[in-house]
Amino acid sequence: MEGENKHRSLSLWQVVVIGVAYMAPATVFDTFGIISRVTNGQVPLAYLLALVAMLLTAVSYARFSRLSAREGSAYTYTTETCGKTMGFFVGWCSLLDYMLLPLINALLAGFYLNSIFPDVSYTAWVLIMVGLVTLINSFRINILANFSFVFVAATLVMMLVFIYLVVTGIGNSQGYSQVMTLKPMFNGNPELNTLVAGISLVCFSYLGFDAVSTLANETKNPTKTIPKAIIWTTLVGGAIFITVSWFVTLQFPTLAQFQNPDEALPEIALIVGGAAFQTQLLTVQIMNAFASGLATHASASRLIHIMGRDGIFSKRVFGSVNTKLGTPLYSIFFVGLISLLAIYVDLAMVVSFVSFGALIAFTMVNFSVFMKFFVIRKERTGFKNLFMNLFLPLASVFSLLGLWINLEKNALEFGGIWLCVGIVLVLYKKIKKQPISLGSPVEEVSNS
Repeated sequence: MEGENKHRSLSLWQVVVIGVAYMAPATVFDTFGIISRVTNGQVPLAYLLALVAMLLTAVSYARFSRLSAREGSAYTYTTETCGKTMGFFVGWCSLLDYMLLPLINALLAGFYLNSIFPDVSYTAWVLIMVGLVTLINSFRINILANFSFVFVAATLVMMLVFIYLVVTGIGNSQGYSQVMTLKPMFNGNPELNTLVAGISLVCFSYLGFDAVSTLANETKNPTKTIPKAIIWTTLVGGAIFITVSWFVTLQFPTLAQFQNPDEALPEIALIVGGAAFQTQLLTVQIMNAFASGLATHASASRLIHIMGRDGIFSKRVFGSVNTKLGTPLYSIFFVGLISLLAIYVDLAMVVSFVSFGALIAFTMVNFSVFMKFFVIRKERTGFKNLFMNLFLPLASVFSLLGLWINLEKNALEFGGIWLCVGIVLVLYKKIKKQPISLGSPVEEVSNS
């Protein structure tokens, strides 16, 4: 199906909406207590500095996506510049967080729905959630974009209501001068090591721009649309995270008011807006989990499809596209089966693993920019080329390595096990003499 345009239906705004939905912006409420504890109260600053680091990486993604109409992701970009084996390992590590994110959304939706409707079991809600997400993803991608728009819009409206309640509550009780302050950005006790640990933790929130790069084959004029969508997704997502965490920190400068800081959402909503607002916010969280579930499921299935088409997985099964729907049905069904593991796993355990693959992918894309433009294409003359092709990508690599080494120990251990499984798979293919290669040549276009 590559090279055909009849299924290219996504516009710029639709791709951005899918990317923002992938980020699940309302999770800023769920993770506030965890990030606040890790950073000693510097949640908005952690999101801001993570945005700076992620924008550098988003620029690298955007530069690659201008060169090819082929679906992107760190897997494709690394393969094209650093070789098949290195590309496989990056794709393999990325696959870890790609498959875990739909599972996390199914788990959260099941938990929230069960808390509202306890007569229906958690297992039943997970089955319903996974079934609906898989069904919607089976149809054309523009249907997913329309669903994502509705749910993202509802989430943003509820966030605005939350901000209004915080501003009026503090303004009426303490005076509006207490609202117009920079205190949330410099809250807590600043320590470099805790702040870096917090940045590492929130990086998974920005995975939406990586997901956007996998949608090139279903996007109109991808070499122009995808680069813009990558940057806009990063900026919009970052603005949401920073703004909401700012007002949560304004209301809760410490965690002293929370009985359970690691699951702060219900208490945040209850204290700010009462029981009615708590119910409304919980409802929106279900919608947020559903929207993110749709987007993460779509991106995970596309990555599996790309790797199947390239012969890493079964080309006949995962590399195929349904001719009527224009979607990789077998890959979509496979992600649905993986998501059903939400019935058995623990949320804290799964969340800790997500950033491992993300940071490896981000690091390798920046390194691939250096390899592509500075080493292979030898674009080295002039300040602009030196800055864009040498200094900027390598600075991004070293900044991400600093975040990577600050990941939690269990995430590094599980990621190491996952990497070892990938090594076994490569050795098996070499023994069987099954090549790991790109499915088709890359179509290069003008970088302008």
